[in-house]
Amino acid sequence: PTLEHPQSVFQHLKRHYARYTPEMVAAVTGIPKDTFLKAAKAFCATGAPAKAGTILYAMGTTHHTVGSQNVRCHAVLQLLLGNIGLAGGGINALRGHANVQGSTDFGLLYGNLPGYLALPRQQDHPTLASYLEKETPKAGFWVNKPKFFISLLKAWWGDKAARENDFCYDYLPKVSGDCSYLAMFEAMLAGKLRGLIVIGQNPAVSGANVGMERKALGQLDWLVVRDLFPTETANFWNAPGVDPATIKTEVFLLPASTYLEKEGSVTNSGRWIQWRYRVAEPLGAARSDGWFINNLVLRLKRLYVGSLQPKDRPILDLHWGYGEDRPDVDRIAREVNGYYWVDRKQVRNFTALKDDGSTACGNWIMSGFYFEENRAKSRKAEPEGIGAHLGWAYAWPLNRRILYNRASARPNGEPWDPDRVVLRWDPVATQWVGNDIPDFRGDLAPTAPGGSNPFIMRADGKGALFSALLEGPFPEHYEPFESPVSNLLSKVQRNPLVRINPADWNRLGDAKQFPIVATTYRLAEHHHATTRYLTWLVEMMPNMFVEMGRELAEEKGIKNGDVCTILSARGQIRAVACVTERLKPFALNGRTVHQIGLPWHWGFVGISRGDSANVLTPHVGDANTQIPEFKAFLCDVRRGG
Repeated sequence: PTLEHPQSVFQHLKRHYARYTPEMVAAVTGIPKDTFLKAAKAFCATGAPAKAGTILYAMGTTHHTVGSQNVRCHAVLQLLLGNIGLAGGGINALRGHANVQGSTDFGLLYGNLPGYLALPRQQDHPTLASYLEKETPKAGFWVNKPKFFISLLKAWWGDKAARENDFCYDYLPKVSGDCSYLAMFEAMLAGKLRGLIVIGQNPAVSGANVGMERKALGQLDWLVVRDLFPTETANFWNAPGVDPATIKTEVFLLPASTYLEKEGSVTNSGRWIQWRYRVAEPLGAARSDGWFINNLVLRLKRLYVGSLQPKDRPILDLHWGYGEDRPDVDRIAREVNGYYWVDRKQVRNFTALKDDGSTACGNWIMSGFYFEENRAKSRKAEPEGIGAHLGWAYAWPLNRRILYNRASARPNGEPWDPDRVVLRWDPVATQWVGNDIPDFRGDLAPTAPGGSNPFIMRADGKGALFSALLEGPFPEHYEPFESPVSNLLSKVQRNPLVRINPADWNRLGDAKQFPIVATTYRLAEHHHATTRYLTWLVEMMPNMFVEMGRELAEEKGIKNGDVCTILSARGQIRAVACVTERLKPFALNGRTVHQIGLPWHWGFVGISRGDSANVLTPHVGDANTQIPEFKAFLCDVRRGG
């Protein structure tokens, strides 16, 4: 079969997107046809062998009920252009702070364990055998998943994890149902959760439909908040309009240390694991997150001593040897890298991990960063080249800086761009050489079986234009949960796989009542409650505001600096008008639709106080990830407070 075969994925893709003409794009998005064509031609020109193009995305891509489909569109486009695996190519996420990548690497996403191993589900994975059978593919690098998974169990339960008891697999919680962020607050509101520990997050400001989330916090028996300053989450019981006497939740506010007051690694979007050093001791009773977790586990272990209840065994049997009080981060780093259980020697990297209990590893993707030394501390910059900087920090996996870098070379092993060589095949040395670590076996010749396959983590080694998202194999346009216009591309208005709670607090806004499109965004000057306690930043950005275009302001009789009321189906807020030329009306299928922008940093505590934009946002999320749709919803704006 070839790309010309009518049943090839490529031909299906072409037929699927035949409806997406420049005229249709203009009608659906409001982008003028000429502007769209100019942008499309400029980016598609990067598909030439001597060029490369990257897509840098952030929450504007993902905070939608079609967020996963948006990212899939990026992947399809970059695969078609050949922009994967190149220097200057790829799809790269811009983060809100320095360790978002590191947090997800360690399993903070609700469906993952460290290293992106799936969290067991009760129905699908009741036993270790069923987990390994269903989660391990028959080809590709993930065939090694049993080695990574069992080494993780060994790191957690040590001598207690043996083949005879399935390496303590029974100790792992098995989830059932939806455990996403949105579902958690729905369960909380229904009284199904007793307690919550919040570390470095402020859902009473940053959550979707914060009015609902604040009510949900009031259904808990206890709430622990760890943060640098008092936050709205810690003070939800004292919010405007709330009677503290009606709140049953007992709140514990534990002061946390800043990043300057603790030591450890951070991992950026390029997967660079970089070591940070402590420059000062925390003030007063403030403690690091590591101190909190370490002391919590040690105290639980002491509390459960002598217990004969099976539910307490996972805590009692935890292999936990990081020291008393402040944990030894070097010990933690060594465990993350992995070691041989018997002699405690560090493994070179994850290729040494076994599935027989002889190795322990806290996070397989990072294995290799601490073999003979902590390479996260490496600081040797590259004087010139493609910007790989192999001597600076350590990038997982195996210090590789560009994923899928086999795609940087032609099938015969010659670089697509001789001026920016990532890798090339050296027939004399019979190995791949260049400016990066091969994302495949380094001695695999281009002519060998699989020698031209760039995507090592996939069973077939190929990139996928056709992929198994819940909505279907190809991305399709749907309007947001709330939209002022009909879907021009199909009869299905919004993503049909989105889970919508029909409760009264989750009403759908009507475009006749709320005709304006709103989006939320961040500011350079603020970061949650932290910056609203810093006087110089408050002076730079003192007030919650609503950004609107000149045309909308004139229509509403609003002037720059006027106090305005913004309303949605969830509630209303007050903000100062900021009239700019940035925001223009959309021309959507012949209609003029206005938009406004709302920064979401403000709340009711701190030096600078204001209403949260998320009072207005809907409690609905992406069908695949459940990330809330903060970036598109309906509202109205009125002059006056």
